[in-house]
Amino acid sequence: MGSESGRVKRGELSRISQWLRRRSKPAPEDPGKEREALLLAVAAAGLPLAPAAHPSGYRCSCDRIGCPTPARHPVSFAWQTQSTTDRAQIERWARNQPHANFITATGMVHDVLDVPLEAGRSALDRLLAAGIEVGPVAESGGTGDQARMLFFTATRGTPEDEDEWWPCELDCHPETMDEHPGLRWHCRGSYVLLPPAALPGDHAVTWLRDVRHPLPDPLTLLETLTDACAQYAGALDQTPAAAAWPPGH
Repeated sequence: MGSESGRVKRGELSRISQWLRRRSKPAPEDPGKEREALLLAVAAAGLPLAPAAHPSGYRCSCDRIGCPTPARHPVSFAWQTQSTTDRAQIERWARNQPHANFITATGMVHDVLDVPLEAGRSALDRLLAAGIEVGPVAESGGTGDQARMLFFTATRGTPEDEDEWWPCELDCHPETMDEHPGLRWHCRGSYVLLPPAALPGDHAVTWLRDVRHPLPDPLTLLETLTDACAQYAGALDQTPAAAAWPPGH
């Protein structure tokens, strides 16, 4: 009887130890929860959000045939009025649209200085080395001029002299984007994709510096960014393909 009781106790201890080992393993991260937390952090920082399209294979989830900016545009034409920082609404969007990307409408709380990726990397190194306060920065993957770096800043707002203010509609009219390979200043009337966002071809939009960094004055970054863009454009002009353009001349 005693030996049988010992076997039972040892069996129970074995089961308990197995249970404890299973409990001690970290639970796998839920990508949906992580995505929702990142979106809510952006909203808590005061940046308004709205749902955007997402990749469907190498195409866009929208119904537009030959969409020029697949997975990079809002779902609704009313994105400016739809954009919100309301926690409950963002939670509903995130849970009901698990594959959706999100945009943030600029010009209300923040602007975004949007530069070619290589120029952005150079500028970011120079800004940090100089001790200049840099705010949130995101990297948007892609090929060619679609690879960008996004510097989030405080908004310019609307100056007293309206002649000194201009709307940025580059992303509202995607067919014009290739005409502006340098710096784009997203202010009132524009938007950018927010991390985390998925793009066709296994590209993504990700944070390099998240919204815990305060939004700087855009003018503190502008000279370095424009200089980096000029150097980037100059390097492109020196490539053999550029030197041979136009063909036959």
